[in-house]
Amino acid sequence: MAPRCWRWWHWSTWRRTRPPLPGSTPSFRQRFSTQEQPPQICVVGSGPAGFYTAQHLLKHPQAHVDIYEKQLVPFGLVRFGVAPDHPEVKNVINTFTQTARSARCAFRGNVVVGRDVAVPELRAAYHAVVLSYGAEDHRALEIPGEELPGVFSARAFVGWYNGLPENRELAPDLSCDTAVILGQGNVALDVARILLTPPEHLEKTDITEAALGVLRQSRVKTVWIVGRRGPLQVAFTIKELREMIQLPGTRPILDPADFLGLQDRIKDVPRPRKRLTELLLRTATEKPGTEDAARQAPASRAWGLRFFRSPQQVLPSPDGRRAAGIRLAVTRLEGVGEAARAVPTGDTEDLPCGLVLSSVGYKSRPIDPSVPFDPKLGVIPNMEGRVVDVPGLYCSGWVKRGPTGVIATTMTDSFLTGQMLLQDLKAGLLPPGPRPGYAAIEALLSSRGVQPVSFSDWEKLDAEEVSRGKGAGKPREKLLDPQEMLGLLGR
Repeated sequence: MAPRCWRWWHWSTWRRTRPPLPGSTPSFRQRFSTQEQPPQICVVGSGPAGFYTAQHLLKHPQAHVDIYEKQLVPFGLVRFGVAPDHPEVKNVINTFTQTARSARCAFRGNVVVGRDVAVPELRAAYHAVVLSYGAEDHRALEIPGEELPGVFSARAFVGWYNGLPENRELAPDLSCDTAVILGQGNVALDVARILLTPPEHLEKTDITEAALGVLRQSRVKTVWIVGRRGPLQVAFTIKELREMIQLPGTRPILDPADFLGLQDRIKDVPRPRKRLTELLLRTATEKPGTEDAARQAPASRAWGLRFFRSPQQVLPSPDGRRAAGIRLAVTRLEGVGEAARAVPTGDTEDLPCGLVLSSVGYKSRPIDPSVPFDPKLGVIPNMEGRVVDVPGLYCSGWVKRGPTGVIATTMTDSFLTGQMLLQDLKAGLLPPGPRPGYAAIEALLSSRGVQPVSFSDWEKLDAEEVSRGKGAGKPREKLLDPQEMLGLLGR
């Protein structure tokens, strides 16, 4: 992976900890190989980035890794972001569980870094700190009417049906006929699919019972998935598109005019983009085959892609009390391919709807005043995972590179950060001598009334969820209330 083009390290800072000349200091083995001085490392965040980073760090034969997590439960977006009808994606939890059960790894849930404990306090207790806390916010639309009832971020909606405690009271009103999703990535298609999937097809998944109850009462019949650019720039992948096309009880609505001339333009594009566009073209321009036609004939629900449209304003109902539509600016493209930019033409159109879901991207937040943060890019400035100007501080995952890619992308990214850290450790660039690790942090947390949750505690909650789901034939019924979770743990 090519390093980001951040400004160079302040070498005056780095010089104090740069690699010594050969033979001038004790070797890596002398510094860190004794049982009295194992490297103490902590990772902030227990999603894929956190666990993959920890997994790589544990390749060091003596390193001890503590994983801090603000939720009471581990696994981040694997638990709270992956769609309930994609259980195979969640199989990585088995790998993460093996990591967490290592004698040299410990999960510390229910600890909010930046509130319960500061990053400088972690840095004082550990030889190295890795920030892997992801992107827990969403990008705002920044248009009039965004605050109206009936407008939600896709992130919050996904959190609601996946059992994220902070979203359990979301209560979206699905009594409308039409929903509009702004954005054309995989999350947008996940949300559209969940809105349109017959509820009986979700009953055996780990979707929350509360969400399933609302979806059973849903009157949403049409979902529009709106993008600023064209078919060649969609961000979703072919797997998610194929699932939408084959969704029971639904039919796709694609305007053939949006695809004119595309057949010639895709000859030289990369193969994944070419296959995706060819599937869009076939769906838009060819009559469905016998099997598809038979499935779509009785369809009572529909979904469609609207291209070259940018949100301008959420339109209120006559009484001004909720969303009733969205005004879209018609756009055209400047440039070619994936770098093409959408610019307004001056025309607009109004699309009636009772539900607006914004899926224009996730966003990381700054975690602590002591940690550099680029608010424009929404990432921590870094060079291959080394935080700029802060030796001993690292980052991995979305907070390192931005909210892009799939779990495999995050794995590669996190392994790279782990590799850089271990290289620095071997080169003598991290603080020498013993560090107290969790012993120091445990005392701080105790004095502040914070009750950390261990991985064995999580396994008790896990068993309870599995038990509750068994009666309904579900893999689990997720616990939603942190107070109930603490109660089950006797806290």
